[in-house]
Amino acid sequence: MDVTVIPDLKGKSVLITGASTGIGAAAARAFGVAGCRVAIHYNASVNRAEEVAADVRFAGGEAFLVGGDFTSSAKAREVVAAAADHFGGLDILVNNAGGLVQRVPIAEVDDAFFDAVMDLNVRSLVAACSAAVPYMRRAAHGNIVNVTSIAARHGGGAGAVLYASAKGFVSTFTRGLAKELVKDNIRVNAVSPGVITTPFHERYSTPELLETFRTTIPMGLLGSAEETAGTFLYLASDELSGYVTGQIVEVNGGQLMP
Repeated sequence: MDVTVIPDLKGKSVLITGASTGIGAAAARAFGVAGCRVAIHYNASVNRAEEVAADVRFAGGEAFLVGGDFTSSAKAREVVAAAADHFGGLDILVNNAGGLVQRVPIAEVDDAFFDAVMDLNVRSLVAACSAAVPYMRRAAHGNIVNVTSIAARHGGGAGAVLYASAKGFVSTFTRGLAKELVKDNIRVNAVSPGVITTPFHERYSTPELLETFRTTIPMGLLGSAEETAGTFLYLASDELSGYVTGQIVEVNGGQLMP
């Protein structure tokens, strides 16, 4: 990829949460190719995060590792502050951290499981945005890119209703926050991946379930993390998407055409 294709991203500071594997890692590498200064957030996968950081540096970007458990909203705020302090500000926030936790039918859901899903997918994202906005306001510009899911529109697969509902919150929050921050020259959008072959599905979906998903996709194949990366670059670039805010961009091979 030629970094001159998106010249306004070069040198921008970017924090990507959940960036050690999967979609977050692919996005981090793409921002590295674009010449960005990339804060790579991880929780348990420090070795994988270091590999991503090495790739970012090899591509010509700057990499900064920052760890933290995003089931804690306080830790999410700390991660944002660490990245912004390291770079002297924050231009772009990509809220990718999240997860299914596990597949649980509604009759077996208890308060502890409900809190686990919401803490990871909702509270941490809200906290990260809340922490990032003051830095962006001081700079009089910024871009926030949230990660929702196709599940937010169709309700999710078996045992995933809470995860799907949490991602529905993310989609609605994206639209509302875009309205709130537009006067500050801060754009807020979201990427909505379909079925992407990442550790997420390795952990929570059987090969049989993935094959069932594949048959519902007009393109006839599951997506890769790398196939989502360009959408993050597009939404983070004022030159490419300066008139775009409050939008949910579907990346799903045609599985859902809203």
